[in-house]
Amino acid sequence: MTQPDDRDGQDTRSGDELITRVRGSADALRSEISKVIVGQEDVVDQILMTIFCGGHALLVGVPGLAKTLLVSTIARAMDLEFSRVQFTPDLMPSDITGTEVIEEDKSTGRRELRFVPGPVFANVLLADEINRTPPKTQAALLESMQERQVSVGGVRHELPDPFFVLATQNPLEQEGTYPLPEAQLDRFMFQILIRYPSEQEELEVMRRSASKEEVSIDAVVDAGAIKDARRIVRHCPVPEYVLTYALRLVRATRGDADSPDVVRDYLSWGAGPRASEALVHAAKAHALIRGSGVVTDADVRSVAHPVLRHRVLTNFNAEADQVTPDSIIDTLLGTVPVTDEDDSDRRLAEGVLRSPA
Repeated sequence: MTQPDDRDGQDTRSGDELITRVRGSADALRSEISKVIVGQEDVVDQILMTIFCGGHALLVGVPGLAKTLLVSTIARAMDLEFSRVQFTPDLMPSDITGTEVIEEDKSTGRRELRFVPGPVFANVLLADEINRTPPKTQAALLESMQERQVSVGGVRHELPDPFFVLATQNPLEQEGTYPLPEAQLDRFMFQILIRYPSEQEELEVMRRSASKEEVSIDAVVDAGAIKDARRIVRHCPVPEYVLTYALRLVRATRGDADSPDVVRDYLSWGAGPRASEALVHAAKAHALIRGSGVVTDADVRSVAHPVLRHRVLTNFNAEADQVTPDSIIDTLLGTVPVTDEDDSDRRLAEGVLRSPA
């Protein structure tokens, strides 16, 4: 299979080959991850979509649901450098980004500053319990997520490529925590909810734990394949009606005259333009990992919850009536209409994918 030519940015592969490339990477990763992780198929798919889009994800779940094990297993299956930081109230920004130390040349006696990289210099960074560290340290991570670099002593240091932050939050024991500000939450492409396993899945977890068999995870995808998938997702065409539908969903969260009553009653703040972009990119990744180059409104609906749930801010009325962001999103998906699909848009969607640059 031919690879993209860096000289002219052209790719001789057909649309079917590009789709097969992305789906093959996703299937291989799912197979390896299932050796360790039981169930959680939706969670795994959402993490893979985040990675194929070059985004970051926030994993929310109670203790003991294997959030850390899941992230480390994905990193091993992708043959990427993995780093984990346990966020605590005394964690300083330099503990994440790195610091400068004075180094002396014993032969000359000359001293100079040398930068010692922190754990953020990895391909996959697991930020464990990110809401348990002060805002100053959270802000240091924000620059890494958005700019793909850190600044120490006025000098910028580029982070490895690819670079993903997979952060975890425990919804329990909120005393003494530092909730992430909305601006930083918006930097996460997905907020992924990890729920309890089913009875059969939990039984399988117990069987595997009791057997104590060593499980070997093979590296089935490398950094080059991840970058390739990222380019393919970025250049996947999207019909105009899908763009319009995604935009209508996001704008409906802002309490306009056309918004459903549940939005005006229970939301104090709606999603911003970054949510519209995330919806479209995630829908493209969702279509490709299921083996289709045609992005539809069904793909948008499939990713609406993880994209929007952390970008809409509920008010006191919602808390009093026990209305959650997910239930509001359900209402939007049931009330916001899908515009009629135009024939030209259908022909565009069914055409060959444009070549990655």
